[in-house]
Amino acid sequence: MAFKRTPQVFSASINEVTLGTGEKAVTIGGGNTMPLYSFDAPPKHKVAIGVEITDTGVDKTLPGMAAYYEGAETLTDIAKRAAEMPGADFVVLALDGADPNGDNRPVDECIAIAKEVADAIDVPLAITGSKNVEKDTELFSKLAEALQGRNVLFVSAREENYKTIAASAVMAYGNKISAESAVDINLAKQLNVLLTQMGIQPTSFVMNVGSAAAGYGYDYVASTLDRVRDAALTQNDAMLQMPIITPVASEAWNVKESIVSEEDFPEWGSRESRGVSMEICTAASVIAGGSDAVILRHPESVKTISGMIAGLM
Repeated sequence: MAFKRTPQVFSASINEVTLGTGEKAVTIGGGNTMPLYSFDAPPKHKVAIGVEITDTGVDKTLPGMAAYYEGAETLTDIAKRAAEMPGADFVVLALDGADPNGDNRPVDECIAIAKEVADAIDVPLAITGSKNVEKDTELFSKLAEALQGRNVLFVSAREENYKTIAASAVMAYGNKISAESAVDINLAKQLNVLLTQMGIQPTSFVMNVGSAAAGYGYDYVASTLDRVRDAALTQNDAMLQMPIITPVASEAWNVKESIVSEEDFPEWGSRESRGVSMEICTAASVIAGGSDAVILRHPESVKTISGMIAGLM
């Protein structure tokens, strides 16, 4: 008897969340199959790719980055070039300079930078902060007001500051937020419950369940992504049906393989090639695990991952 394959399609589905406005707005989520199971049902929306830029400029020690952004001297020029990158769906502005342990850029200056970037691009904008809870709470709250009406995604709201960020970014000014937890399904669900209890609609936020570069404790990330998607679809758990965004670039470009010089480790080859490989491997892995959007940095990584998405979805 010939094998008759039965598609596995679930009655539950991932929520749809829209970023940005106008013709180039991006919607993520909406799937009701396991990740990349396009043979069971066509995906409602493809995995989206965000291109990360920073307020500190382009890393010109990487030849490929320097070549792509050649001639882009101002942050406005850099933002435009990122928005035009083949495979890019949205731009991610990392306000690294706001870090109190670094440049400690004032909030008002960060707001001016963000408005410049938002005005320069016609694709959706996401913003990541300094990773300092106190600074980001103030920063995101004021940015949400300054960018009202643009449907910006603020990455991320954590247990320590979600009330303030959600109240300002979503409830007061109509933007979106990402709920960040530390690679634990229970913590992810708990934060989602708290946000919905505040009155935040499930279509107004996404999840950042945490990440790690491939090979750096990534098994915990893989198991968390699998468990979240399984619970969302097979158990119809409404508190885990938010789309997932994964900031890959910040992880992949901060591990030893992507940092150490070619002079120190000549047998490892090109530092840029190592970083790109780490970024591609990590992005491919989280997409296979269920991420609905990834944040990348290098043009070669964006090209490769967008090609993978096109081929598999």
